[in-house]
Amino acid sequence: MNDRIIKTEYSEVMQKSYIDYAMSVIIARALPDVRDGLKPVQRRTLYDMYELGIRYDRPYRKSARIVGDTMGKYHPHGDSSIYEALVVMTQDFKKGLPLIDGHGNFGNIEGDGAAAMRYTEARLAKITQEAFLADLDKDVVDFMPNFDETEKEPSVLPVKIPNLLVNGSEGIAVGMATSIPPHNLGEIIDAVKAYMQDASITTAGLMKYVKGPDFPTGGIVINKSELEEIYETGTGKMKVRGKVEIEKGKGGKTNFIVTEIPFPMVGGGISKFLADVASLAETKKTQDIVDISNQTSKEGIRIVIELKKDADVENFKNMLYKKTRLEDTFGVNMLAIADGRPETMGLKQMIKANVDFQFAVATRKYNTLLAKEQERKEIQEGLIKACNVIDLIIEILRGSKDRAMAKACLVEGKTEGIRFQSKESKVMAQMLRFTERQAAAILEMRLYKLIGLEIEALVKEHEETLANIYRYEDILERKDSMAQVIINELDAIKKEYAMPRRTVVEDGQEAVFEEKKTEEMEVVFLMDRFGYARTIDVSTYERNKEAADTENKYVFSCKNTGRICLFTNKGTLHTIKVMDLPFGKFRDKGIPIDNVSNYNSSEETIVYMTGQTQLHLYRVIFATRLSMLKIVDGCEFDVAKRTVASTKLQEGDEVISIVALKEQKDIVLQTQDGCFLRFSLDEIPEKKKGAVGVRGMKLAEGDAVEAVYYTQSGADTIISYKGKDVDLCKLKLGKRDTKGVKIRVSYTDRTGESL
Repeated sequence: MNDRIIKTEYSEVMQKSYIDYAMSVIIARALPDVRDGLKPVQRRTLYDMYELGIRYDRPYRKSARIVGDTMGKYHPHGDSSIYEALVVMTQDFKKGLPLIDGHGNFGNIEGDGAAAMRYTEARLAKITQEAFLADLDKDVVDFMPNFDETEKEPSVLPVKIPNLLVNGSEGIAVGMATSIPPHNLGEIIDAVKAYMQDASITTAGLMKYVKGPDFPTGGIVINKSELEEIYETGTGKMKVRGKVEIEKGKGGKTNFIVTEIPFPMVGGGISKFLADVASLAETKKTQDIVDISNQTSKEGIRIVIELKKDADVENFKNMLYKKTRLEDTFGVNMLAIADGRPETMGLKQMIKANVDFQFAVATRKYNTLLAKEQERKEIQEGLIKACNVIDLIIEILRGSKDRAMAKACLVEGKTEGIRFQSKESKVMAQMLRFTERQAAAILEMRLYKLIGLEIEALVKEHEETLANIYRYEDILERKDSMAQVIINELDAIKKEYAMPRRTVVEDGQEAVFEEKKTEEMEVVFLMDRFGYARTIDVSTYERNKEAADTENKYVFSCKNTGRICLFTNKGTLHTIKVMDLPFGKFRDKGIPIDNVSNYNSSEETIVYMTGQTQLHLYRVIFATRLSMLKIVDGCEFDVAKRTVASTKLQEGDEVISIVALKEQKDIVLQTQDGCFLRFSLDEIPEKKKGAVGVRGMKLAEGDAVEAVYYTQSGADTIISYKGKDVDLCKLKLGKRDTKGVKIRVSYTDRTGESL
């Protein structure tokens, strides 16, 4: 084998391969075509159902059969993507105009998934068959080979409506994404007709017909004034609110009922909304909620929130708009494939692309119909002419030896070899000049066609054919005639399938929610050795002070409106809102500190905890395992972020001690090998929290600081080291960055001698 090794730059290969991959995803997977509004997987699924004969007026077929056939013939990308596309095309809460009629469990608006494909059944919806697939047999679109060139598939379906606007689309490609909202079918058809009658119409003119998006879930679009710019540019944000109703409940209470949800909430958003409402009650953001129940069913959305008698309903509604997804944003990016490349288009551009496509389809359709009618006309004229000389035709047929001889006589007037009854017949036969098609039709004509009524029917049919030819030629030659045909088809579709608008479009007022200010008070923070934290009021702590100090690892006072600062051995500072902690009785369990912060107890160790406001009053000293020391002003830890770096650490180092400086005078460092160094805190410089610090003690190889102690003036500080008492105040006062002294195990305390 003469293999060639081609040397090339690796980055060039990667770049080319990635670009090829990206374009494949963009063009052949994720983005819809502006002409039919379908992604390849959707188009192939619908075409396969059409080929399988799964029509709207025929029995349902198993979804697994449809998925398998589609995957085997047209879409070799896995069955899950095909089935997911099929499921979405059946869901009336995602599509304004479902394209597939599903039978079985195809999921629901609350986010429950569809049943497995072996359990569900499907067939084409009526509009899909009539408006998406009706003219495929008339050569209206190009067909291309499938992935293995064993089948042919349409490059685009001859859709008669702007499906991309009616049903919308969502998809994520490589480096780009599309998000097109669904619209009302009747309004879009009216806009298309307006554009066809006046191609210079502006976006504002089109919006006299298209009021805005029409989501299957209803809701209220509240930024009507911004829609014109969104439809002009094809990008923007639509603010959508759910609809609510107020009913009188039992015992004078008020029932706050959500009857329609914002379209982005479809799926798991409803359970998230319920959790958010419950969280508002649990965190005391509102005390108006008595009960929450989700009564949503096939009949529609119904989420009931029972409120107290004296609840401010308007304020509660605004709070839900602000604090939950009852008001949400639909990001618009009207990106689609146009002329083989992705393009962001406005409303008018999309309508123009669809209208151009309709004219192209109509031109091909009527050219095909015209060719068929002209062929039919040719045959009909031949048959009529043959009926006028039927006796001669019969004489030719009886005198011919074979079909070829008879056909030659009919087409070219050749009479050689044919036996005629008279010379006149032979002369007349020589004058015959039928076309090939006419001759073939004559030879295949049955005798019953010679009945008088059949001849009359043939003449009448010929007249109809001539009328059709005239009509088709008029449609093809005059744009106005073709436009009228398209408009008539759109009117018929609108009459049968248009539905009333579901989404209200208005300029809504900004939701103003006045959150009740929490009364600031002093509380006591408690956290046990298992990491469960809570707060109690000061009076409760005073009554249970001894038990609280004994049972808890961290006990300190703080403001209920403030934050807790949690320092870890990794040099990280986690802040926790005091309001996020449960406030209650002394014997309440509390919640894990991990649940209200970014602290991970499996990866970090708590070194120090205190209230953020207390840190403002002091300076903080940091000591690490590798003997790095520094003092930091406590004000530097007044941060709003949940997690920041509290110090900078060298590789392999960790924080072992953090203490607020109050009345301490000296610091004592103790290593693993038993070395002690005592020196004045004045030798430690004050630095920023991002600094590493200075070395406090020279460490022997393999040694590390194990403990840090502090002494005060006039007070003994006695510790236990390996079973012996050591008075730190009697240690010799040394200098920072020295080795210190080593205490022997045989050392006997209380000797009165300094080390």
